[in-house]
Amino acid sequence: MIPVPRLYPIVDAACFATTEDLISFADELVASGCTLLQYRNKSGNARVVLDQARSLRRLSRAGVPAPHVPKLIMNDRADLALIAEFDGVHVGQDDLLPESVRAIIGTGRWLGVSTHNPQQTQEADQTSADYLAIGPVFSTASKDKPDPIVGLEGVRRARQLTRKPLVAIGGITRANAASVIEAGADSVAVISDLLREPRKSAEEFFRILR
Repeated sequence: MIPVPRLYPIVDAACFATTEDLISFADELVASGCTLLQYRNKSGNARVVLDQARSLRRLSRAGVPAPHVPKLIMNDRADLALIAEFDGVHVGQDDLLPESVRAIIGTGRWLGVSTHNPQQTQEADQTSADYLAIGPVFSTASKDKPDPIVGLEGVRRARQLTRKPLVAIGGITRANAASVIEAGADSVAVISDLLREPRKSAEEFFRILR
């Protein structure tokens, strides 16, 4: 069983005007003690995605002792994850099948799969995924066409269907994160509630999620 941290920050390129802003944001998260970051870029071409991914890889290693280098997870692009030397890949329901991704990245990297209902959770549980994500738990503005809200009951149901680490995502803030963990999630994925004062915000999440 892999040790997914309580806080699972997502660095979404759509939230930043420049690569410099994106890297600065990630730098603050690393400084706060975050041990894992997911990089997501749904609109950039492969060259932009790779350039940003390599910048994140350099940042994560800069001045950090080897045992404490944060894990980097690439959203969707297994091929670019390998080139950028990321530690894993996260795929959604409309991306490559989990076993196809596993064939690309091998057994040494993490594989996460998004699910949005009990059937998807059950199916993903039977794959070689290292962890599953469930959501959106609450209303979210981070996706153009979000799936139906699952609520805390959806988290509880997903917890009953898998023993794999469970990451809850969608509209999670410092105000509701504790309730999501209480519902059975091992970790909360956060985008929007980290954007303002990321280091301070992450540290507050750590205090809440102890």
